[in-house]
Amino acid sequence: MAVLSVTQLNRYVGYRLKEERALQNVLVRGEITNFTAYYRSGHLYFTLKDAEACVKAVMFRGSAQRLRFQPADGMRVIVAASAVLYEKEGSFQLNVTDMQPDGAGVQAAALEQLKKKLTDQGVFDAAAKRPIPVMPQRIGVITSDVGAALQDVRNVISRRYPVGHLLVYPAQVQGDAAVQSICSAIAAAQADRCDVLIVGRGGGSAENLQAFNTEQVVMAIYHCTIPIVSAVGHETDWTLADAAADLRAPT
Repeated sequence: MAVLSVTQLNRYVGYRLKEERALQNVLVRGEITNFTAYYRSGHLYFTLKDAEACVKAVMFRGSAQRLRFQPADGMRVIVAASAVLYEKEGSFQLNVTDMQPDGAGVQAAALEQLKKKLTDQGVFDAAAKRPIPVMPQRIGVITSDVGAALQDVRNVISRRYPVGHLLVYPAQVQGDAAVQSICSAIAAAQADRCDVLIVGRGGGSAENLQAFNTEQVVMAIYHCTIPIVSAVGHETDWTLADAAADLRAPT
């Protein structure tokens, strides 16, 4: 029987874990504990636990930057991860690539957490609101180019303000690519020096409106030099984008 060094043993076990396909893309539900965020590196370290067991986990900066909420001790989550062995310490852990709150209650708490953070930063202050021009010439519209919302905007403007020149900046308004798509469209409209922007979409579930409740979209609206009208959803819908915009108007 061969005598292995500790390094050889850990390397072999780590290799066997990587070869086990079933452990390279797993979804794990648990409660966060021992949470630590290293702000210099951007990495997140924590433990996931349930009633009978626990496992260490790490989420590296590239994945952590895509999170739409701030993890914290006591929060129940579902993570997408690979099971690995950290060879240096011989410890089994999860390398987490995505994380979502587990349950509607936690999602609501995460939204409230972000709302408080942005409120404390003054993002929603009335003093930060820009006046909407009375007679804008160049009106930018950021929404899906295949959705009903764009047709609604076209109909209303042609009927009530036919002298306005409409510039459409197509964007995905739901799904994984929506956040970046909306932010890019805002930047493009700003470069074109529109007089006012309408950012929105039709109504939908909380999940469909999720992009408009993200910090990235809210801050893109807040930092935009052009006055923005948020037209997300119907009268009963509400998003953080509405609160950050200079004016809110149902689609």
